Amino acid sequence: MATTLTLPDLHGRLTPYTLRDAEPIRASAPTAPFNRIAYSAAHVVADPLAAIDPFLESRIDWDATIAYRQRLWSLGLGVAEAMDTAQRGMGLDWPTSLELIRRSLDAARDVPGALVASGCGTDHLAPEDAKSVDDVIRAYETQMEAIESLGGKLIVMASRALARVATGPADYERVYDRILSQAKQPVVLHWLGSMFDPALAGYWGTDDLDAAMDTALGIIAAHPDKVDGIKISLLDKDKEIAMRRRLLPGVRMYTGDDFNYAELIAGDNEGASPNHGQSDALLGIFDAIAPAASAALQALAVGDTDRFHAILAPTVPLSRHIFKAPTRYYKTGVVFMAWLGGHQRHFTMVGGQQSARSLPHFAELFRLADAAGLLERPDLAVHRMKLLLAQHGVE
Repeated sequence: MATTLTLPDLHGRLTPYTLRDAEPIRASAPTAPFNRIAYSAAHVVADPLAAIDPFLESRIDWDATIAYRQRLWSLGLGVAEAMDTAQRGMGLDWPTSLELIRRSLDAARDVPGALVASGCGTDHLAPEDAKSVDDVIRAYETQMEAIESLGGKLIVMASRALARVATGPADYERVYDRILSQAKQPVVLHWLGSMFDPALAGYWGTDDLDAAMDTALGIIAAHPDKVDGIKISLLDKDKEIAMRRRLLPGVRMYTGDDFNYAELIAGDNEGASPNHGQSDALLGIFDAIAPAASAALQALAVGDTDRFHAILAPTVPLSRHIFKAPTRYYKTGVVFMAWLGGHQRHFTMVGGQQSARSLPHFAELFRLADAAGLLERPDLAVHRMKLLLAQHGVE
């Protein structure tokens, strides 16, 4: 018999909702390699028993955090570590990020074929303390040395400090020239739009996205052997397609578009190089939809594009809801999904960010997760949704 519970709608009205009478998507290990590289930017699990001031300090449940990464690897997904999905810059500081990277790399050594790429930024340097481009370079070098000493592959994250001190494209060219020339192995560059972080407005030295793209492409062209690819998160599929067609052969486009990922990954088979007609993936939403992402990529790997789209299409409304403005609070929806799925014992976040979205937002996310077949354990999800409702006075 189908389960019904009372949920608030997006106008705050209480209405009955009956779960669909269908099996959820079941997680399974791939039987063959994917034909796309797919990184999931992974969240961290807070320690809810730590006696700390949650808005000022962070404590991580390391066992649960690493167990979640092991789940992603078991589904064939790589882990993009210590990125914004892990609340980098929104509660997760640099020392804790480095410990997270170390533990993740250690765990990956026990998993054949496990992919890990780690966020290298400047977040230990407060933007207001950056006085020059040289300060930014030194900050990048500090994190770069620390991660590479662990054997880590770098994702060179966009820098709030650089966005603050740079006076134009030439300053970006100087910083990235210095960093890329020192890299021990090819890196992934990271272009995060201002909808994800307002402090990154005007990145690459201009608010004009086409001019910014020219600067980024010029930096890549100057260091073709040091750039594996670039992840862009602009939520603009046309800009991503235009840029991937201009990349040098062998340089990958990693989509960070949590609104249009399905069609971007499937591709259009146009471009000078085979991989420029498609995007690989480095996505926060893959944390929340991991079973569907894995199943879809398995279908794509055997040429079943129809099944690929059939699996991912229902996840797109869910993703657009999780990443709705203000987009920077999407991490709350990602962790909520992990809690509903039984992958952590509680709905508590670093920095108290579980309070960043409303009860109607969570209720709609529950509905969309059900519609997408992503309530892995429906009885547990219903029980936990009722707990959240009761906490907000809805019995």
